[in-house]
Amino acid sequence: MIIQGLAFYLFAAITVASGVMVISARNPVHSVLFLILAFFNAAGLFVLMGAEFLAMILVVVYVGAVAVLFLFVVMMLDINFVELRQGFLQYLPIGALVGIVLLAELIAVLGAWAMAPEIGLGTSLPIPPPDQVTNTQALGEVLYTKYIYLFQAAGLVLLVAMIGAIVLTLRRRDGVRRQNIGEQVSRPREAAIEIKKVPSGSGI
Repeated sequence: MIIQGLAFYLFAAITVASGVMVISARNPVHSVLFLILAFFNAAGLFVLMGAEFLAMILVVVYVGAVAVLFLFVVMMLDINFVELRQGFLQYLPIGALVGIVLLAELIAVLGAWAMAPEIGLGTSLPIPPPDQVTNTQALGEVLYTKYIYLFQAAGLVLLVAMIGAIVLTLRRRDGVRRQNIGEQVSRPREAAIEIKKVPSGSGI
């Protein structure tokens, strides 16, 4: 138990520190790298909780796809971040107010759970016996039985968002040359190649 407690405090401290560095780092590439570090430590916390499937999904999906995609997008786009930070101070009071409200809500939730743990979130979580059902099987049973309609609705929302993004980005622009496969295949032989007879011993 002592080793698990030390590991929890280590992972939690690094996760919180990485989260602070994500929003405070001046270089956006450094922010993405700190985000990856936060994801890895959050996966470590999931492993300590016994949710190894969620830890694997967090590492494979978020670290392996989303965070790396953010990193490549930030490195490829020529964004002037100096201009983006010029209006930071005028939004600071509103951001601080929202942060204080969220902190007060978290304190209220944790305080209520500490005073009455029997009505907390821990009683509603599906925790099967370890010797009967694995973590992945229990998660699949809950997701595809109790929350099947919400799961399907989330999939439809993501599908609509993907189609909308494709429609918005695939608009035709003037002055851009595009490849038309039908025209290339249907053109005659005379338009595709030109045969020149070169006499022997002379160049073109």
